[in-house]
Amino acid sequence: MKNNIKILVLLFSFGFFMSCDDELNDLQPFVEGNPETFFNSVSAFQNGVDGAYRQLWNYYSSTGSGLQGIPDILSDNVIIAQTGRRSNQDYYNYRYVASTGGAIDLYWSEAYEAVNVANLVIAQIDNLGDGPEKDNILGQALAIRAWAHFDLVRVYGKIPTQSADANASLGVVYLKAEDGDTEDPFAEPARETVASNYAEIIGDLERASQLISSSGNGEGRLNKEGVYALLSRVYLYNGEYQKVIDAANEVTVDLADGVTVVDGITELQQVYTDVSSAGLVVELAINTSSESNGNNVGVLYSQGTLNDDGTINTTISEYAIDFDFFNNIDENDLRLNVLQFEGSNQGNTYNAIKKFLGETGQINGRVDVKVIRAAEVLLNKAEAQFELGQDALTTLDELRDLRYLSYAGGESGQALEDAIQFERRVELAFEGHRFFDLKRRGEPVQRSTMGDIIDGSGTPPDFPTIDADNFRFQLPIPIAEINANQNMVQNPGY
Repeated sequence: MKNNIKILVLLFSFGFFMSCDDELNDLQPFVEGNPETFFNSVSAFQNGVDGAYRQLWNYYSSTGSGLQGIPDILSDNVIIAQTGRRSNQDYYNYRYVASTGGAIDLYWSEAYEAVNVANLVIAQIDNLGDGPEKDNILGQALAIRAWAHFDLVRVYGKIPTQSADANASLGVVYLKAEDGDTEDPFAEPARETVASNYAEIIGDLERASQLISSSGNGEGRLNKEGVYALLSRVYLYNGEYQKVIDAANEVTVDLADGVTVVDGITELQQVYTDVSSAGLVVELAINTSSESNGNNVGVLYSQGTLNDDGTINTTISEYAIDFDFFNNIDENDLRLNVLQFEGSNQGNTYNAIKKFLGETGQINGRVDVKVIRAAEVLLNKAEAQFELGQDALTTLDELRDLRYLSYAGGESGQALEDAIQFERRVELAFEGHRFFDLKRRGEPVQRSTMGDIIDGSGTPPDFPTIDADNFRFQLPIPIAEINANQNMVQNPGY
């Protein structure tokens, strides 16, 4: 990759956080390309960090290719609806190539933009005097740098637990700028190994956990518990199970309640309309009251219109819930009211996806991105405990107690492992996890062979199965990057 620090992208990102001409005028030194003079106060540094968050938002929430949705489209959680626009069908049908564009280009460019902005902050951090404010800024920047690289390597490289050769296989370029260093804009770095990437990611996150503020940094920003939540995920991908448990134990955010009904709705349901932030540990939030701010996360799954009384008038499902997956969910599972609604289009009725329909009273798909919830952290811990022969059942039941009217429970051995993975699949459905969970566990994609209509009729998937060793579990490096950097090696199969 052309290893350049793109200064102007930070300016563009700032536009979403600035509100008056005076503030824009203050950016003049930075417009001229001199971060050394721009980064001269805590507020200026925080604006820089906010620019990096914005880059993360760009690829998580992109209307057409967001990381909140494509990994489910690649997996066995959904089936394409034949009456939809057939958006992202190249991903659904595993026909993507290096020149496909969309998600392939988006994740690469926007994640590295986040890294570039974080590196600008890190390189100039000594402009601030020592103290908790400096530590908090540096902690956020380090965590963002690790987070973006983690997304890059899990998309374009293998996952350490995926296969025996994963750690020695090619990952991505880990871009770092420390202590005022600048990057060579003409460098053409080569890809590092997956093992090296994870060592760098974990190193940045562990350092960030000791620096970042314990109190809230505001909506949509990381704090100490957010960093530990990220660590619980990264450690799980890296197969460091005791560290998963230790990191999870640092997260004290309560689970959203899916059982207690108030005014006809549960707290868990309110999370997905942005009424409640219960159980959210890491989110990417944007001011959705402005049409210019943010993307519509949920339109990857459906679009629609409302009647005057607020009820759904029409829906166009792009993807419906996989028939076997939906029908394996227990009728006592209260998450059914979060996951599914009956959507009709052109005379067909679908198990339409309810998550991310939109904020209260909307079905425009515009909601905050739920990156990590307390439920995932708990499930990370349960899986790690199972791997170590510890009491995973008690941990799993903490979640099930708030998700079921009743359940049998009491599993052990393989049945317990299956229960943990099924609860993970249901709890995190349509939030961008399923493809990566199959990938990191070295498991195939096995879709239902039933059709897209609610009763299982209709058109079945063209590709119901891809084997665990299929090269398409690693997306191709964008063709523009291959052409720009003679040292960039393409993934096998492309």
